[in-house]
Amino acid sequence: MGGFMLYVDGKPCLTLRPDHILKLIHDGCIDVPTLTKNQIQDKSKGNAISKGLVVFQVAWFVIQLITRAIYHLETTQLEVGTLAFAVLNFLTYAVWWDKPLNVQCPHPVHWKSIESKPEDHIDVSDRDEFTRLRILRRVFRPVVELIGWAEIPTSRKLRVPTFDGSIELEDSDNMVLRLAGLLIATIFGGIHCMAWFFAFPACQEQALWRMSAIAITCTPWLSILTVLLFNVLDARDACFDAVYALFVMLYITARAVLLVLMFTTLRDLPPDVYKAVSWTSLVPHL
Repeated sequence: MGGFMLYVDGKPCLTLRPDHILKLIHDGCIDVPTLTKNQIQDKSKGNAISKGLVVFQVAWFVIQLITRAIYHLETTQLEVGTLAFAVLNFLTYAVWWDKPLNVQCPHPVHWKSIESKPEDHIDVSDRDEFTRLRILRRVFRPVVELIGWAEIPTSRKLRVPTFDGSIELEDSDNMVLRLAGLLIATIFGGIHCMAWFFAFPACQEQALWRMSAIAITCTPWLSILTVLLFNVLDARDACFDAVYALFVMLYITARAVLLVLMFTTLRDLPPDVYKAVSWTSLVPHL
């Protein structure tokens, strides 16, 4: 999020990551940042009205699709894909309702040690590399995390004696996060499977859609099973990395295929797609 900036001799030095902050506090190089609830909420880029409007729009879209299904009206593959992303957005807004976004003015954290420099405690050599690879990391990091490849910091990495323990991440929390990611990935893929029997312009496109929907639904579970298998065999080596790289490429390819098919199938739509729901018929009247 980039919410904390390290200042050395009154000048900005680098943006601190969570592990940086914990390490520097543990080493006594900085004080524990103190932020009030109002300061955190001030960083938010939207209030309850704007966020609530988005949630309302998503809910209205879902209601429309449900109503079309009740009236046996055709739905396009693009609408199914939009529904999948709408559900993810709904969950994101529900969980991150008060989360600050895109912080432009980070909270200053001042260096207080006179016996050492920041590079003596944290690795600052990858700042240029991080800048160059920022776009690629933003693209691939969510995919890697979703299928379970990215390591979630454990309590051993995040536990700091000077803290009260509120930021500790125990093994049980780690498992909950992984299961939540699997559940979200399953819901996302399952929504795409709703178009299993939809009309497609060609049989090949229908087969591609089905295979891709199965891939994005099952790949996260297969990745977790692979982790468990390699842990049992105690063989997390180059073979393990190769298998996970295969899962990542499979997931990305399947997502790309689905995205392309959402638009290519618009060239030949069934007649019922153009029919609108008669909302007035739903209003009770004599």
